Order: sequence, then structure tokens, then C-alpha cells
Amino acid sequence: MQQIFNGVPAGMLQGIIWVRSRRSAMEGNCVEMAALPGGAVAVRNSRDPEGPALIYTRAEIVAFLAGARDGEFDTLVE
Repeated sequence: MQQIFNGVPAGMLQGIIWVRSRRSAMEGNCVEMAALPGGAVAVRNSRDPEGPALIYTRAEIVAFLAGARDGEFDTLVE
């Protein structure tokens, strides 16, 4: 299996489906995520779809989403 590093050009990730939140603004201020083979998750900025994609393990994404649901990051956008 090919090893994928953080900062890989998103355009190199072929055959995946990028998903964005329905809450994203129409101006393109969106974070998009995609499931990768093997369970990892890629994250990219929709304004730069060919730019870098950060790769996280499933466990890292689960921990991040749990923290977001619990409001742990609310102070970053107040």
C-alpha cells in the first residue's frame, strides 16, 4: 500500500469523494473531508482543491469530532 504523507497535493488523491458541511458558506469558506482506503481521512480547503490535503487517522478524526461536539473549540471563533 502507498504511504500518504501530510501535505500531499489533494489532486493526487484519486477516486475519493470530498464532503463538505451543509453549514458551509456559499463563498467557498469550506473545509472538505474524504474517506481514504484503509480508514484514514483527508482534509482540504475548498478554495484550493488542488492544494495540500492533510491526512489523519480515523482515531484522530473521532477525537477531533468528539471535542467539537463537546464545545472544546468554541473559544477559537467567539
